[in-house]
Parts: sequence; C-alpha cells; structure tokens
Amino acid sequence: MQEAKLVAVIEPILAEHGLELDSIDITRMGKRSVLRITVDGDGPKGRGPLLDDIAAASSAVSAALDASPAVGEHPYTLEVSSRGVSKPLTAGKHFRRNATRLVKLWLDDAETTGRILSATDDEVTLDVDGAERAFALADIKKAVVQVEMNRPADDEDEEEN
Repeated sequence: MQEAKLVAVIEPILAEHGLELDSIDITRMGKRSVLRITVDGDGPKGRGPLLDDIAAASSAVSAALDASPAVGEHPYTLEVSSRGVSKPLTAGKHFRRNATRLVKLWLDDAETTGRILSATDDEVTLDVDGAERAFALADIKKAVVQVEMNRPADDEDEEEN
C-alpha cells in the first residue's frame, strides 16, 4: 500500500462527510495489513465529529478502498477513529474543538493547566485559576486534554438535556 495513493482515495470521501484526515498508519502483520485512519472535523456544533459521521465515512471509505487499486492485492483490516483525548493538540482547530475542556500546556520554561476559553490559528486563551491568559501556539511545546471524571457542564451540554 502506498500512502499517497490511499490519501488520494480517502480525503475526498472524508470531505463529503464533513471530516478531514488527521493521520494514516499502515502496519504490516504477516500477510495482512492494518490501515488505521484517524479523522477530525468540526461536527455540527464545532466541537468535533459525531460517531455517526465517522461510521458513515468509514463505510464509504471501506467501499472505495475495496474498489480501488490503491490497497494492492494484500488483505487488510480498516480501522477508522477520531483523534480522541490522548492525541496532543497541535493546531488552533484542535484547541477550538476542545473549548471548555481542561488542558495542560508545556512551554519552554513552565507548565500550566487551564480551561480552554477560545482559540485562533495563532493563540489559545485559557482560564488559569480564574484569570484569562493567552498563549501563542508557537510557544507551546506540547498540549494535551486532561481527562476529568466530573467535568463541569457547559451551556451547550445543559441545552441538550
């Protein structure tokens, strides 16, 4: 399998479903390969894709790959998933899609944890201990969402109930 050929088949299908390709990983396992596709997107509320969107795209990608010479003659297993909370936040869109979540940032000389208030392509604004602080994305060495067992409900969550 050649990654460039796979991307050419996969990206237009994901775009039709309002998703974008985040990463692609091909792992050979004997005579089979595992093709792992990670997707992202805004979703209906700008907070990431819905499971139904990913499932529909997965079915369409599977059918297109089965009909395409891009996968070659070798059998493969397709796995399609979202970025999840374990993947580092590396772009403004990742911070924006995780608005209201608690995030830990590693900077050159410090670490800080705060709740994402807003994000642009160049910076993220966090609530750090009750104070708004802006951080340039270029200054962030690593950023990850912190898993919260009792995450406070935000206004959008309350509207859905």
